[in-house]
Amino acid sequence: MNIKLIGMVLLAIAVSLVAAGCTDIGSSGKANASPVKATWITAEVSADQVSIPVSSVEENTNVHFNVNTDSEEIAVMAYQFNDEIFVRSNVCPPCGSIGFTLEKDTLVCDSCGTVFDAATGTGVEGGCVSFPKESIPYTVSDGNIVMKLDDVVAAHEKTVEIN
Repeated sequence: MNIKLIGMVLLAIAVSLVAAGCTDIGSSGKANASPVKATWITAEVSADQVSIPVSSVEENTNVHFNVNTDSEEIAVMAYQFNDEIFVRSNVCPPCGSIGFTLEKDTLVCDSCGTVFDAATGTGVEGGCVSFPKESIPYTVSDGNIVMKLDDVVAAHEKTVEIN
């Protein structure tokens, strides 16, 4: 075999290995499609419960929706990160934004660019870090993520207060 040919094959293998090492692989073993802008969906509100299909989050990775209360409309986000679904208040009070992009292990405000930890909702850097994204407890029932309306309101109220 020709030495040049062997060298070219080894070079091609080395380039392939380097390229594979630069791929962003999450803990699930799947490549993260970062950044992931939120997709608007419609929530079902019935009496004191709010629900969205689990499949909406699984298919879109990052969704947001509005919940109407007697006094206001509240924005909520749900996203899949590290094989877990998180539901949080979806507002950035100082800049007035609604909407966050899931980027690797962070949430980035679509308006001001403030960065929040995706697992905790805590501010990391930017002008609005003092307004962490509060978590909303939920259960899964019949293929739906189900939240109590009171929990949605409480998370929103905590998010709009400076921390």
